[in-house]
Amino acid sequence: MPRPFWSGHIQISLVSFGVKLFPATEAKSEIRFHQLSRKTGERIHHQKVSGDQGPIEKDEIVKGYEYRKGEYVTIEPGEIENLRIPSRHTLEVTQFVDLEELDPELFEKPYFVVPDGDQQTEAFTVVRKALQSTHKAALGKIAFGGREHLVAISAPPEAKEDTVETRGMMAYTLRYAEELRKPSDYFSEIKKTTVDDDQLSLAKELIKRKASKFNPEKFKDEYEAALKAMVEAKVNNAPIPTDEPAPRSAKVINLMDALRKSVQPEAASKKEEATAKKKAPTKATEAQKGLSLVKTAKSAAKSPRPRKSA
Repeated sequence: MPRPFWSGHIQISLVSFGVKLFPATEAKSEIRFHQLSRKTGERIHHQKVSGDQGPIEKDEIVKGYEYRKGEYVTIEPGEIENLRIPSRHTLEVTQFVDLEELDPELFEKPYFVVPDGDQQTEAFTVVRKALQSTHKAALGKIAFGGREHLVAISAPPEAKEDTVETRGMMAYTLRYAEELRKPSDYFSEIKKTTVDDDQLSLAKELIKRKASKFNPEKFKDEYEAALKAMVEAKVNNAPIPTDEPAPRSAKVINLMDALRKSVQPEAASKKEEATAKKKAPTKATEAQKGLSLVKTAKSAAKSPRPRKSA
């Protein structure tokens, strides 16, 4: 198992148990580029310099806060490490909220939460089951990465059988309210529009036909795949795949026509299928047809054959 991103305790009143947090996402397929000199093809390196001193070694660099124009107070790494922040090692649950109360725009990054050893599993499991039963999330704060993060702890939905995927919990760093921009600053310019009932009905039908169970494995990064294909072609001195022009769609006069044309293909195919069923012979018809063929064959056998001319 990889090294935990954060380890500490979750504290709920007098109940406390150790946990470890691991990032739930990774960018392993991301393709990375380096900066090269167009003339020489050599890689560009960036150096940290200070005035006339030239390059500065890493151990000579400290943080600085500009409290007045051109004037700084220096901060040593050890001074930051020794800050008195309880949330550095303990997530104290301050409240529980319904999962539906947490708007999607608040969520920032997911983490897996596991007990820190077998001795912590009992309390961990009891809290997980309680969160599952009540459909609640626990809110608290954790300090890491140079700031204190608001965190929501939740449990996966209850399952009929005990599986590995349902034994843990999830932690989500949340954005603070002041980090979110006001929707009114952007939505205020949208004019108020009356919705036509027929258009709404067609839009609902379109959504209904396109609705299906979400499967995240169906979605791939096509941009990443195109980049890799281009790089592979250049490495092998092969023709570089180029973007094809998008196919021209049929000219649509207005929204109503667009909705009708979006729903029409499936409706037309159903109509054709219904028409084909009407034209298809029934079992009785097929039996009668077979019987008539048999009679015809028997009649042909009984009828005298024409004599051959001499």
